[in-house]
Amino acid sequence: MTDVSPLARPFPALPAISGVTPRVARAHYKTWDRCDLTYVELSEGTTVAGVFTRNVCCSTEVEMGRESAALGKARALVVNAGNSNAFTGFRGREAVEQICDQVAAHLGCTPSDVFVSSTGVIGVPLPKDKAREGVAAALAAEPCSWETAAETIGTTDTFAKGATSSAMIGGTKVQLAGIIKGSGMIAPDMATMLGYIFTDAAIAPALLQQMLSAANKRSFSCITVDSDTSTSDTVLVFATGKAGNVPLVSMDDPGADAFQAALDDICLQLAHLVVRDGEGAQKFIEIEVTGAVSDASARKIGLSVANSPLVKTAIAGEDANWGRVVMAVGKAGEPADRDKLAIRFADKWVAQAGLAVDSYDEAPITAHLKGQDIRIGVDLGLGEGRATVWTCDLTHGYISINADYRS
Repeated sequence: MTDVSPLARPFPALPAISGVTPRVARAHYKTWDRCDLTYVELSEGTTVAGVFTRNVCCSTEVEMGRESAALGKARALVVNAGNSNAFTGFRGREAVEQICDQVAAHLGCTPSDVFVSSTGVIGVPLPKDKAREGVAAALAAEPCSWETAAETIGTTDTFAKGATSSAMIGGTKVQLAGIIKGSGMIAPDMATMLGYIFTDAAIAPALLQQMLSAANKRSFSCITVDSDTSTSDTVLVFATGKAGNVPLVSMDDPGADAFQAALDDICLQLAHLVVRDGEGAQKFIEIEVTGAVSDASARKIGLSVANSPLVKTAIAGEDANWGRVVMAVGKAGEPADRDKLAIRFADKWVAQAGLAVDSYDEAPITAHLKGQDIRIGVDLGLGEGRATVWTCDLTHGYISINADYRS
């Protein structure tokens, strides 16, 4: 990984999760000199939940993943990097089925217990011979670190991304560790990248799904890099139950709120890391919307601002052009009143009641925009609805990366 994003964060120390063993191998999907297949073995009794892209041109991996997640149990995860295997018809499905069958035979489980994700170029079938050899190598490989696994699932990512959190369920401490990849083709429509969270907690699959869906709404579905939702987006949570806690089956159970908070925390950490590695990104942008008619309306308005090329390029150029924020609010298609609208950068209000504030001084705003972490506030003055979304600026780097993506 070269040309690391200036917004990168060091890879944290992640705990080992009992019942989870990651390994990597080289399947040679591309000519790069690196491992590109990740295999994670999960102990018997592991439950699973998932959220997936709503892109109707999704990959076979997403289709099969949805079906398997509905069954609630898992024994393994395989992630292929360099080839998304999307829009590849029956040949793409055969490749995924082959991987599931190969791993299932090794573990003595059913193919539906094996989850497969692929990421990379769209429209090229995953080569079955390379997949077979890569899986065989991974099955025989020594266990690897979380950081190595995070590096291996990446494509245009410039740094490995991981996060951890923990919770107390009764008197038992449970651990969560997560890795994620994502840099471009990032927009919410449930998930926006490939992310995997592992925990030693014992949780019933239906409750785990409920918890992940709730966490997703507050994290992965609140980030955008370029407004494009991938064909392969997947986030999975695997719970091995090895911590020995009394299994959670309902949000009314003691410790359920604590685990939900821990899951919310790790999901938000991972989501922010994706934005910080946005292709060509130089600035991390938080957009807080208040005073909307509903939370849903606030989120749509926030995303309208976050996805505006004019807003994003103004931030890239460190230009305090708050009129572009006004424009983006107005085009969102949500209730807004020009004469009640207020806009701020950091803690400085630049416009209120539909006008520039009398004391407006651009100097402190310009100084804020020269930093890496940018905060924009929008208050509509209409109600109690609120939401926060996160994005990055739009630079020449984004164009360079994507113009040459297949070269």
